[in-house]
Amino acid sequence: MSKKKGFAIIAFIVAATIFVGVMDIFGLGSSKTGSAKEIKLGLDLAGGVSITYQAVGEEAPSGQDMDDTVSKLKKRVEGYSTEAVVYREGADRINVEIPGATDPNQILKDLGKPGSLYFIKHYGSDGTANYVQVGYKEDGSLDYDLTKSIEELEADGSIVCTGSDVKSAQAGSQKDNMNNVEYVVHIVFNEEGTKKFAEATTAAVATHDTIMIYYDGDDASVPAVNAAITDGSAIISGSMKDFEEAERLASTIRIGGLKVELAELRSNVVGASLGQEAISTSLLAGLVGFIVVVILMVAVYYVCGVTSALALALYVALEIMLINGFGITLTLPGIAGIILSIGMAVDANVIIFARIREELQSGKTVESSIKVAYSKAMSAILDGNITTLIAAFVLWIMGSGSIKGFAQTLTLGICLSMFTAVVITKYLLRAFVAIGVSNTKLYGVAKTRKPIDFIGKKHIYMGISGALIALGIVMMLFVNKGVAGRGNSLNFSLDFLGGTQTTVNFGKVASLENINDMQELTNYMNDKFGVDMVSDIEKIVGDPNVIVTKVQGNNEVIFKTVTLSAELREAMDKYLEDTFGVDVESIRAESISSTISKEAQRETIIALIVACVCMLIYIWFRFKDIRFGASSVIALAHDVLVTLTFYSLAYISVGSTFVACMLTIVGYSINATIVVFDRIREKLHEEGSRPNLKEIVNSAVTQTLSRSIFTSLTTFVMVVALYIFGVSSVKEFALPLSVGILCGTYSSVCLAGSLWYMLRTGFKKKQQ
Repeated sequence: MSKKKGFAIIAFIVAATIFVGVMDIFGLGSSKTGSAKEIKLGLDLAGGVSITYQAVGEEAPSGQDMDDTVSKLKKRVEGYSTEAVVYREGADRINVEIPGATDPNQILKDLGKPGSLYFIKHYGSDGTANYVQVGYKEDGSLDYDLTKSIEELEADGSIVCTGSDVKSAQAGSQKDNMNNVEYVVHIVFNEEGTKKFAEATTAAVATHDTIMIYYDGDDASVPAVNAAITDGSAIISGSMKDFEEAERLASTIRIGGLKVELAELRSNVVGASLGQEAISTSLLAGLVGFIVVVILMVAVYYVCGVTSALALALYVALEIMLINGFGITLTLPGIAGIILSIGMAVDANVIIFARIREELQSGKTVESSIKVAYSKAMSAILDGNITTLIAAFVLWIMGSGSIKGFAQTLTLGICLSMFTAVVITKYLLRAFVAIGVSNTKLYGVAKTRKPIDFIGKKHIYMGISGALIALGIVMMLFVNKGVAGRGNSLNFSLDFLGGTQTTVNFGKVASLENINDMQELTNYMNDKFGVDMVSDIEKIVGDPNVIVTKVQGNNEVIFKTVTLSAELREAMDKYLEDTFGVDVESIRAESISSTISKEAQRETIIALIVACVCMLIYIWFRFKDIRFGASSVIALAHDVLVTLTFYSLAYISVGSTFVACMLTIVGYSINATIVVFDRIREKLHEEGSRPNLKEIVNSAVTQTLSRSIFTSLTTFVMVVALYIFGVSSVKEFALPLSVGILCGTYSSVCLAGSLWYMLRTGFKKKQQ
């Protein structure tokens, strides 16, 4: 590379970073399209629409039917945002909260009346048409009207199936007879629906008659029957111009498949439960952490550190731009996760920089060292990141709600960090060499270190880990359940256990119409009444994580707490009456279900198990030895269990951030372990047919020790910044995560290699 080209590359990357950064701040045009302010924010940061539905019908629905309806409705509203929340209120109501939305009427129009879907024959038993064409809709499609009421159609036997007969509905695409792409909806019926639909389509196929899909007072689709469908799997094709239209129809069928028919009870626009201060403090944490990480990188790795700082700046700017571009909804844990990823993004750089120093130690030139270092480090970088990507993809496909959102953000972060480390940093390093920055002292030279005997101390390390895990099990199963004020193995929040929703109308005692988020509300109450209302209520009910949302445009405030006894409800009512003059009779209290349903919990656990199995298979395939994969998964399980021990000892609230914390630890742990195993694999190839396994493991762990420590340090810096500057919910994310990071480093250094060594020598007794 010429000197001129070197300067050009450096100037281009700096200019690109500045350009993307300016775009993030200002966007394009007067509308600021593409700016960070356009990113979708969750309920906790920006508020949204809250809709309460009530079950309709003569008979009260069962609890099982309500739970099933909540699960299916959650799948439907994820189309608006993966961070949408659905939960039960009382015995026959369901709350839907959709972040970022401001028009409840539009949401209601899109959702219609959940649970009112019918498949209707074209002709009744008397030969008269059940529906007729009346014209065209606004989008140009044919418009149909029923000629009979639903009651008449039911009595006549003209209703083929209802929404309750549908098992699933998914949008997709296929090739038609002319080899053109057409968009379709694939419907799967349950056992009873399969029989009904088989009879109806067998009768209709002879004349290619139609069957109307009727939802919420309108025809959703009127497809022709081209074949008898006897296996319960039907495809609607030919009428949808794009995937979005197919997805809308599939979504309509899914929402109409709810067991319980719902009617709107009330709808509101609610303010953020945290607000602008939470965003500003988190951004401050990110800025401080970023500066500290840059200083550390430059101080430790000199010129290499400068290149990583430039690449890291570009990484942050690109991530903000792409989060906006992909429409990912950010909650506070999501912002914390992005900030955390800044620390993790330097991991690949650290692996490469350590390799460069090793090559310089062997006497190579800087240019040659860079080339060889990238070649040797690539396998560790690819295997570590691909393994984490596998977990992210599984969680993306199988997870729901915030888990899916977390997987999207994780996938984006991994891909971007690989790009900046493998491409941007590489070109910057070559450019610096080209312009004359080639003195080995400016890059650092590795020092020869005597291998540390990690294998010799393996029983000590495993004993410590075993004791910690055993302590956690004892705490969760025996101690916490017997401690006054605890009573549960872990401190589950209302996200898992449900709780009480208290709606308070402050009437004429306070003017809250123009207040939108919790922080504004707290400041207003403090100024007017001289009290910290939220803090006082948290003390009264014994819940440090009370969620407060303000209903916009009126004086209502909603408090979500753990389940309150009659005595605690009275104490809270008395506080509100004595302090603010609230009319106690106007206070409404309802039991609410968990926002993370049992089905979502089950889905997450299954997704994690499948992810671990997939990672195990990948590592087995790449390393040609299943013992590498088994050791990785055992080390990963160790980190999760030790972090659980910390949760049980500190009795920190276990809510939605708990899931994000555990998933972050899983990704972090597996990545760190792969780096150690990659070095072991390399040394096995160097040693030949009779390797000294003990020396290989000790040497590999020692040589990667600086990488393990420094990557953990940069990540730890970001977490500490989050803990120092963040609001309470972020602190509860940052504190156990810091434990998980330390634990992941410990398991990668002290346990993973030892586990592999024990499995290897256990199968081959004669090897030393």
